[in-house]
Amino acid sequence: MTTEVFVQSLVSGLTQGCIYALIGLGFTIIFSVTGIINFAQGEFVMLGGMLSFFLAKSAGLSVFPALIISILIAMLIGAVLYLLAIRTARRASVVSLIIITIGAAIFIRGIAGELWGADTVAPPFFTGNGSLSVLGASIHVQALWIIGTTLAVSIVLHLLFSYTVIGKALKASAMNRTAAGLVGVNTKSMSLIAFTVAAALGALGGVVIAPLSLTSYNVGAMLGLKGFVAASIGGFRSHAVTILGGITLGVVEQVTVALNWGPFKSNYKEAIALVVLLLVLLIRSRRLFEEERAS
Repeated sequence: MTTEVFVQSLVSGLTQGCIYALIGLGFTIIFSVTGIINFAQGEFVMLGGMLSFFLAKSAGLSVFPALIISILIAMLIGAVLYLLAIRTARRASVVSLIIITIGAAIFIRGIAGELWGADTVAPPFFTGNGSLSVLGASIHVQALWIIGTTLAVSIVLHLLFSYTVIGKALKASAMNRTAAGLVGVNTKSMSLIAFTVAAALGALGGVVIAPLSLTSYNVGAMLGLKGFVAASIGGFRSHAVTILGGITLGVVEQVTVALNWGPFKSNYKEAIALVVLLLVLLIRSRRLFEEERAS
């Protein structure tokens, strides 16, 4: 592998990993507050990309108004998902609620397929189709938007959870819902906010990645899986580790494929996330077993 190919793989992996991180953050926020794994999270990525394309091409909006409206619509759908599907089934078991999110994902994907068809589309680039050259590698300007967006989201989430009343209430709900309720925190409202914020993060990821990697009605399932892997690396608790996990997964994917040897080929790229997930589950299951024996 040449230096140029290695650097290109790192840049591509960092770009893709940032999207996995944004999706993983949605999983983490919802799970920490509600204890539910929202398997519809990947569909909000799809919605962000498809809505931005529709608003830019069909409605004639410029890039950034289309971005904002796409995220707002996704947030509304996330809130409706919680209110109609999760909150109304609050007495159900966690497993039942997870199955409900899987059904919601299938429903959203089906509606999107009916509305927009199966064609792959590309929303307009934010600031043109240019690229930069670094150590022989080509970095698309849109990739810089993706990396910058992830960095900005990381900072905003840190400020939200550290210095705002809503953020502290979300943290309290994540630590202990019963205790948070006893001191006056409305945990139902916090769950609604968690689903809304997670939907916004997913849609934001879809909006910024779609111009570069294209999008269609069925991209959410695989992206959701990779976001799930990123969140599982962080134990569905740590935002920082989730971001690191997403970036690590993206880099591992791209570098492994760049080797282009034996099993390390582009044909097996999608299997890498599954291998990483199995390793994470194996490591965590051993830790849980050791903790159980120690207790």
